Amino acid sequence: MRVEYVSFTDRMARIEYVATRFRRFLAGKVLDVGCDRSNLKTLIPDIAYTGLDIAGDPDVKLNLETMDRLPFDDDSYECVVCTDVLEHLDNLHFVFGELVRVARNHLIVSLPNNWTNARLPIERGKGSFDKYGLPVEPPPDRHKWFFGLQEAVEFLRGQEKKYPFSILEMRVTEKPRPVMVRALRRVRYPSRERYWNRYAHTVWAVMEKDRAKDPDREGRNPSG
Repeated sequence: MRVEYVSFTDRMARIEYVATRFRRFLAGKVLDVGCDRSNLKTLIPDIAYTGLDIAGDPDVKLNLETMDRLPFDDDSYECVVCTDVLEHLDNLHFVFGELVRVARNHLIVSLPNNWTNARLPIERGKGSFDKYGLPVEPPPDRHKWFFGLQEAVEFLRGQEKKYPFSILEMRVTEKPRPVMVRALRRVRYPSRERYWNRYAHTVWAVMEKDRAKDPDREGRNPSG
């Protein structure tokens, strides 16, 4: 699995990465699930874009946790994008099935490594980390699932077996660090799984519809 050294200073930087790294899949009708302000449409204006979110500036406003289904027909979009969204949802597995259902060709999905965000506060015995904890007031947003990088990879591999989709490419992203720092870390944590669980921040996957795998399953969401 390929490793890229990149960090995202804000949400826009992540969207720019998606627009650049996965440009060849972003053509025709594209559904952006968790679109926020629909910035992907601005970066790639030549696509037939639909943004979906509960807030921000979407074309379709929808609460993914209370919906019965996505309001689109099977195979409605050439490509469906869902980056760092699923971990916010109690019904993560059902929503993943809906992404598969409406995607005609490709699904681009990312999941964060929550362990790496928690690592330093836990080791230091103080501090907090974003999207978790116990704030005094109800937060506007939080993660519903806590998992490491390897669990995220295993989840995506499991969905590949469950649906008529194949993983076309998978990569992890890690914050840029000096070569010597990375080398010392690898000496201390020679196991790839342990290293990634500590230091990689995101796993990305491009999944491609493979109707030959299970043509009778097409259009169904077994998690529903």
